[in-house]
Amino acid sequence: MEAFPIYDVIVVGAGHAGSEAAGAAAQLGAKTLLITMNLEAIAKMSSNPAMGGVAKGQLVREIDALGGLSGIVSDRSAVQFRMLNRSKGPAMWSPRCQSDRALYAQYMREELEKKQELSFRQDNVVDLVVENKAVKGVVTQTGQLFRSKTVVLTSGTFLNGLIHIGEMNFGGGRSGERASVGISAALERQGFSIGRLKTGTPPRIDGRTVDYNALEIQHGDDDPSPFSYSTDIDSLRKTKQLTCWIGYTNDAVHQKLKDGFDRSPMFNGRIKSVGPRYCPSIEDKINRFADKDRHQLFLEPEGWNTYEMYLNGFSTSLPEDIQYSALRTIPGFKKASMLRPGYAIEYDYFPPHQIKRSMETKLISGLFFAGQINGTTGYEEAACQGLMAGINAALKVEGKNEFVLNRSEAYIGVLIDDLINKGTEEPYRMFTSRAEHRILLRQDNADLRLTQKGYEIGLVSRETHERFSLKRQQIKDLTSLLNSETVRPEVLNDYFAAAGTAGLKQPVKAHTVLPRPEVNVDELLRADDGLRAKVYNITSDRLVLEQVEIQIKYAGYIEKEHEMVKELANKEQIKLPESLDYDRIKSLSTEGRQKMKKIKPETLGQASRISGVSASDISVLMVFLKRF
Repeated sequence: MEAFPIYDVIVVGAGHAGSEAAGAAAQLGAKTLLITMNLEAIAKMSSNPAMGGVAKGQLVREIDALGGLSGIVSDRSAVQFRMLNRSKGPAMWSPRCQSDRALYAQYMREELEKKQELSFRQDNVVDLVVENKAVKGVVTQTGQLFRSKTVVLTSGTFLNGLIHIGEMNFGGGRSGERASVGISAALERQGFSIGRLKTGTPPRIDGRTVDYNALEIQHGDDDPSPFSYSTDIDSLRKTKQLTCWIGYTNDAVHQKLKDGFDRSPMFNGRIKSVGPRYCPSIEDKINRFADKDRHQLFLEPEGWNTYEMYLNGFSTSLPEDIQYSALRTIPGFKKASMLRPGYAIEYDYFPPHQIKRSMETKLISGLFFAGQINGTTGYEEAACQGLMAGINAALKVEGKNEFVLNRSEAYIGVLIDDLINKGTEEPYRMFTSRAEHRILLRQDNADLRLTQKGYEIGLVSRETHERFSLKRQQIKDLTSLLNSETVRPEVLNDYFAAAGTAGLKQPVKAHTVLPRPEVNVDELLRADDGLRAKVYNITSDRLVLEQVEIQIKYAGYIEKEHEMVKELANKEQIKLPESLDYDRIKSLSTEGRQKMKKIKPETLGQASRISGVSASDISVLMVFLKRF
């Protein structure tokens, strides 16, 4: 008799991917075990304590809309909220919050401990149990065997992690925590290909030693936008926010850093792996952008009750004495005390062509990968993968169909599709430019796109779904009202004149004036008492009003996007058999054949997005499938 029960799902690692995976699986009723090397470090923010940002904020909104945890935990632990890109169109708006590092981890653990089907274990997984190409459990360093029907690996930067500070390096998954050894070798024995990537972090600063008079102040939004649709906006508006600060390097700082280049692991060959292109170290910046005489830095608080500050933009692996000397040359940091030096970390990852859209691996049934193990960087990218892996692990145990999202449905779908079809040789991060349907995938409509799906699979609660259904009905009713209600010149022309737009010559329907760039719904309602009364009879919810305004203003663009999605949908419906022998299809290009053999696309649409597969390859494939 074994000492432990057989679990439905074992999640290895309790970072952002692991937390979402374990929470989702348990919420769906799967008997789940979360194994982590340190129970005190669940959902620890290893780098900047912040969530969201450009495109990343959309991911957090989508996680929340599906019933995940990151959004509500972010709202509860936030110290500052900002909506980025407000000067651009709504497809580019991206919420971001600075978080209290300790509170984020605390609140995430509290949310996980509410899950009745979730158990915890502090241990280090060193091997997998695999029988007949199906995972059957894990083995820990204490020699314990935990059997399960599925396993989700969310190892972060811990797989054979190696930390670099100047000429010194040592094993570690992050500062103060040891690396995980054993899983990489176990996966290689099963036939997985493996690679190495790099990331880094900046030094942490004693905020009491900074001269803030030399820095620019950065306030949060007066009218903050939360991530979670369940967060009370009125309460949020009353919440105090902390300030962030902006500083700059200069030529003197750059020279101090250059003095250490000969001892830099990046430049002397000690680090051979590739780091994130869009979040380079400070030494990489001044080397690659030698024409820039300064680089922007953000000094950001780590929490409400600490003076520790995060120096965003100053990630480095230079020797500590060089870091310190350069730091004290930055205006405002002449007397700065460095609490922790910056460092780089190399770690193992598994090129993501080896996973399916469900996050299950192609080689081992029931084994799922999520997060940095797939070559991504960022809490948000990890969390959404963890959510999808946890959902699909639980569904697999129940014998149900997998849950996948297309590129036209969510940024989550874009991310997973990119990983599988395009692969990554550097840490992948999400951008709005990666989504060809980004006008449909806005942060404001994540619930309209995904909450019904989350409810149908069992992740969204009945209470949340009822709130969502009310909002959806209000949007429908308000849109109908604006389409039918007439507005008049004598009521609105003074407002239009002040706004700098042409007056009305005759009465028109209300929806026809909203597309004007100078007109917004709040000011329109202030100018027209009668219209305001009818609108508020339906709702005064700011989010509903904003949603209707966006849908009306950008109706033409949105309709064109929907037409494009319909055109592409046919290819997504055509399934490619897993047993398809591409060598039999003689008319395929050599590169196209090689890429499709490697990736094994699940649909014709997925095949069409593989780099190196041409339009003629797709035509050949379609002809072959008709005969198959």
